[in-house]
Amino acid sequence: MAARHDLVILAVDAAGPDAQLLLDELSAALLRINGDSGRSSFDVEAATPRGGFYLARDASGALLGCAALRPLGEPDSSIGELKRMYARPGSTGVGAALLAHVEAQARTHGYQALHLSTRVANTRAAAFYARHGYVPVLAWGKYMGAAQSTCLGKQLFVTTSLNVADLPDL
Repeated sequence: MAARHDLVILAVDAAGPDAQLLLDELSAALLRINGDSGRSSFDVEAATPRGGFYLARDASGALLGCAALRPLGEPDSSIGELKRMYARPGSTGVGAALLAHVEAQARTHGYQALHLSTRVANTRAAAFYARHGYVPVLAWGKYMGAAQSTCLGKQLFVTTSLNVADLPDL
């Protein structure tokens, strides 16, 4: 499931009450940081077979965070988009576990890269993504020319097991 042994991450309906609670908390936090809740950038009705909405809980079932994955652009896009990433304050390691989970899901869905947009003012988020290998990428859609936004991305490499017996003799 996730890197932390006391953490459970499951796909849920983004319109459900637990998801909505966390999305409301995220929107309030973003409004404080950026002056914009970011609500207009995420549609809970936009469910896709190549994505999902994920909730993180601790072993007792307490909500800790959320994240969403969807195709960037067309449904068959080779790039996934990370949306509505949030870890409750004080939930150490939850953001990293959620990000790793979404990256694994993105690989499963055949994405070659994962992109996201965050506000330049959200320096904590930008630093978090940089620590996890995200680098600036070309802006897309409504983020093109938006000086308040920064678009980041990461190549997703599919890991395969290698059998020494399959290597050619050199």
